Amino acid sequence: MFVKFVLATAAGLAAATLLAPAAQADTLDTTAVKKTHHRRHHAEAGEGSNLPVRGMSMAQVEKRFGAPAEKLTPAGGDAPRHPTINRWRYNGYTVYFERSRVIHSVVDEAEPAAPKS
Repeated sequence: MFVKFVLATAAGLAAATLLAPAAQADTLDTTAVKKTHHRRHHAEAGEGSNLPVRGMSMAQVEKRFGAPAEKLTPAGGDAPRHPTINRWRYNGYTVYFERSRVIHSVVDEAEPAAPKS
């Protein structure tokens, strides 16, 4: 009885394997995308650019880079899971803070050229 069960199960699995279409999967190579983004970001910001770096405090940024041209209205802060995000605009870039620490500095994009008539 047990042998019949094993043989029937094996035959069923073999038939299912042969009849089922082969599984296919596409893969996406994100290394090239990451490298391009990294190069573009550093090309815009300049390799040795003078931008605030992640982890700097607001006091350190203000001491090193001076007062911002504009302190934008804070966002978030309504719950512990939504910390306050502050944005300071400088000439040519914006600094983003989570609570009081830099999380990112973003170089402003150039204005698009006006279409020629």
